[in-house]
Amino acid sequence: MSAQDRPLERALALSHELLTAANQADFQSLTSIDAERLELLKSFGAGRDALDAGEQATIEEIARLNAQALGLVEHHRRIKGRQLDMACVGRRALAAYGTVSRR
Repeated sequence: MSAQDRPLERALALSHELLTAANQADFQSLTSIDAERLELLKSFGAGRDALDAGEQATIEEIARLNAQALGLVEHHRRIKGRQLDMACVGRRALAAYGTVSRR
């Protein structure tokens, strides 16, 4: 493996870490991992006109892992949205029935 290929391999490893962080809803880690991965991908792509088959396969794997991570982030966003909706329903119910006295 040439020195120029190492950023791509590290970006692939970071993509696996990104997927793990997304699965655990660790959004702070997601941000830092993604930023590091972006820099590696930029450095890999700088000055390149074409990719060989192995590089193309690695890029496709990174894209696949990225799509999975995005799906997990969206899933966690929907869960959080439902939790917020339920909290609002509970507050409205408390406001509506909290002043009703027992007879």
